[in-house]
Amino acid sequence: MVIPFVIACGSCFFCNIDLFAACETTNTGRGAIMNKKSIPPGAALFGFSHLYGGIPGGQAEYVRVPKANVGPFKVPGTLADEKVLFLSDILPTAWQAVTNAGIGPGSSVAIYGAGPVGLMSAACAKMLGAERIFMVDHHPYRLAYAQKTYGVIPINFDDDDDPADTIIRQTPGMRGVDGVVDAVGFEAKGSTTETILATLKLEGSSGKALRQCIAAVRRGGVVSVPGVYAGFIHGFMFGDAFDKGLTFKMGQTHVHRFMPELLEHIEAGRLAPEAIISHRMSLEDAAKGYKLFDKKEEDCRKVILTPGDNTIVVPDTQTEALVGGVVPAM
Repeated sequence: MVIPFVIACGSCFFCNIDLFAACETTNTGRGAIMNKKSIPPGAALFGFSHLYGGIPGGQAEYVRVPKANVGPFKVPGTLADEKVLFLSDILPTAWQAVTNAGIGPGSSVAIYGAGPVGLMSAACAKMLGAERIFMVDHHPYRLAYAQKTYGVIPINFDDDDDPADTIIRQTPGMRGVDGVVDAVGFEAKGSTTETILATLKLEGSSGKALRQCIAAVRRGGVVSVPGVYAGFIHGFMFGDAFDKGLTFKMGQTHVHRFMPELLEHIEAGRLAPEAIISHRMSLEDAAKGYKLFDKKEEDCRKVILTPGDNTIVVPDTQTEALVGGVVPAM
């Protein structure tokens, strides 16, 4: 059984049109919209603060599941837990991001961010037949992994002051890519001005990654944003977006909609989301796992936690051991 991180009722206006992340009945919080007027908040989310219902997360021995008649998704017992674990969050998030960007056979796409969602986006883009996949990040080990595993063209922004320009120069007619995926969001490294504004609470997010996305995409292209933003964005290039006739698609993931299709791809071997796992730990070692992931130590890509398992498995250069059991994702 896989539990989506989105909690949806299955019967409201938005659930009936498959916009499960917009469910208008499950969130008792105020939501994150600053200029919302009287619009109800979107769906409650597991482990996503009191703005989204204050529901505890899933990294525990037991989890209370609201609307359990709608959310839990049955998976075959023949599949290892690790193969289906990411159906709960990052795989549907990446899938929605890439399909929103209109990526298909022969397409070109730039993915900003080589974290778990960015890596899954590369996997989905490759499966959908993208001809060229650019990936922008500043962690060499993650870029190297994405290049080896998904065939991306890596760009390290520590070495390249303008990744968008580098991308454009590698596209036909220097038009730019067909679609871009901002898998970074508010955590992007911004300018000094943005850092000061965020510290003073005058804006909520850095707009650096989003500005790069607007620059890298071709006219008439799509900017797809699975990365989370909050509040105001500094230096949003609205004029450029208008001049290029861009389409923006963004928001929390409608997980329930995509789980059946993605399970089929996993069963058929077209997607192997478990490949990004680098560390396997017990639930008791969660703090160590968070530190590794936050500090990018030991070439950490993705940590999974197994309740009751006191072993720690880290990758070597040749193999990565597997552990069984029920595995909440980190």
